[in-house]
Amino acid sequence: MLFVFMQYKIQELKDKNKINTARKYAVTLRRFSAYRNLTDIPLEELTTKELKSFEDYLVGRGMVMNTVSFYMRILRAVYNKAIIEGVIPPGKPFATVYTGVARTKKRAIDEKIIRQLQLFQLKPNLAFARDMFLFSFYTRGMSFIDMANLKKDSVINGVIAYKRKKTGQQILVGLEPCMTEIIKRYGEMTKGSDYLLPLLYRNGEAIKYETALRSQNQRLKNISKQLGLLKNLTTYVSRHTWATIARSKGISLPIISEGMGHTSEQTTRIYLSSLDHRIIDRANRKIIRKENLEGRL
Repeated sequence: MLFVFMQYKIQELKDKNKINTARKYAVTLRRFSAYRNLTDIPLEELTTKELKSFEDYLVGRGMVMNTVSFYMRILRAVYNKAIIEGVIPPGKPFATVYTGVARTKKRAIDEKIIRQLQLFQLKPNLAFARDMFLFSFYTRGMSFIDMANLKKDSVINGVIAYKRKKTGQQILVGLEPCMTEIIKRYGEMTKGSDYLLPLLYRNGEAIKYETALRSQNQRLKNISKQLGLLKNLTTYVSRHTWATIARSKGISLPIISEGMGHTSEQTTRIYLSSLDHRIIDRANRKIIRKENLEGRL
């Protein structure tokens, strides 16, 4: 049965300390379970028709195609594991459902908003969310899960050293004064714990990752309203912003990719696919400027 097999795989991932992947499996299981009204289904009955029905269910609830793809890719991974382990015979039921990655809307903010955030007067809980957002930006777009799991011994000789939860890649980030200032500002909150930032442990109390992430995004949403932004800040925005600003300053794609800890430049290209059109327009203006063209005649 699909639900039973997925629960087994979730526990297996947890045992291997692949917490982020286990969380993705669990989220997908909950969504598919809701679609099925909590009724389990044999793995061999996960047919093209059933998957198409699930896709329609997701779209009907207003989900974008990248979200639909996320759920389908997780289900496909589970299905393929079942084939490899001999639970079911080979099949290709995912051939007609969407499992691609569509170009996302521009998530990055410009440098002016970063400056506004730095200077904006906020209540303590919102100031904390702002500082965590800026810490991510300062550290080359460090993901929220990696920030949350940073330990005090991650800082060695003026360098933040950590492994990305998503890829296991080792990342080294030079410790700048702006990062040190934020770490020191919240140092009292992490007393008695190994954590560098008070995201999973604060003032003597442990905090679930899901709770910390939800609180961060809700507070960023409130900050967005106060700043009058048309789109909400999220934990992803800081990462996209660092990549976009770096690109706008002429930093090469390989350096941006390395800085963000991407395993391929193609991933970085997805981040930069929505690069501010004004940058491209300025380049175009230089190319088509009348005097430039006349000089070539």
